[in-house]
Amino acid sequence: MSFQPTEPFVSAPGLTNEHAQTIYANLVRPLHTPELRRTRRELPDGDFVDVDTFDGPPGAPHVVALHGLEGSSRAGYIAAVLRGAKARGWGATALNFRSCSGEPNRLARTYHSGHIDDALGLMRDLRAQVTGPLFAVGFSLGANVLCRLLEDQGENAPVNAAASISAPYDLDACCRKLDGPGVFHLLYRERFLRTLKSKARAKLKRFPGAFDGRAMEAARTVRAFDHAVTAPLHGFRSAEHYYAESSSGSRLHAIRKPTLLISAADDPMLESPVIPPQAKDNPHLSIVETAHGGHVGFVAGHVHRPRFWAEEQALDFFASFR
Repeated sequence: MSFQPTEPFVSAPGLTNEHAQTIYANLVRPLHTPELRRTRRELPDGDFVDVDTFDGPPGAPHVVALHGLEGSSRAGYIAAVLRGAKARGWGATALNFRSCSGEPNRLARTYHSGHIDDALGLMRDLRAQVTGPLFAVGFSLGANVLCRLLEDQGENAPVNAAASISAPYDLDACCRKLDGPGVFHLLYRERFLRTLKSKARAKLKRFPGAFDGRAMEAARTVRAFDHAVTAPLHGFRSAEHYYAESSSGSRLHAIRKPTLLISAADDPMLESPVIPPQAKDNPHLSIVETAHGGHVGFVAGHVHRPRFWAEEQALDFFASFR
């Protein structure tokens, strides 16, 4: 099955620029959600993750949402999915990756673009509990995690269908773009590094020697931070080793569940091609690449009454499998 969008993406007037799409969406997405129930999942390695859930009626679909780098269940794009699921009479669960729920996780390690175990455990448990279809949507880093999960599990993936929005399918190329020149890329980079370094400092106080603190403080690029912190915390030899092992782009052929890939050709955080060309060879993948939309932007409608097209399309895609 190849999904065709229920409507074409048309940028809200005045927001055709990729940075305008990216930044405006981040600033104006409403944050309110249906009433959520927070539960703590204890993990096999002694750590935990927090999940936020609301239930649908018996037999209703249930959507799992995975956030991006330094996001959480409170991110505007996650809130949009939760509201959309509620409006359809479905249930939904938002996973907070380790250290992202507002409370530090217990172990030295946290989360990264290729770590699938926490999301997989949650989805398996939900699959055993939910009587209707189970769907999953990921954004940016969370989309790469979701694709790696689908690739690893193949036909055994515990979802009926999935959607990947603005995934960095090639992490090395993504870092080249983020660490490149320009005021906007400096803005994106500094925003990520500010929270990443703050968490890393707290982590080093609890786990002295877990990584090189001086190298972390000296990092001025995402690649340098990943080399100093992400790689050693998670057993990789270097940032490049981490990117090679965790990128989903070269393995998309292994996905065996219907999966929608949404990306914008003008994504300011990704190099072209934003979706690997070989993705078209997998009949389980529906590829939607828009000319505009930025990174997790896709702001349609009007500036004062925006609509968030990608989230709507992901839910419409899932509705086709009911």
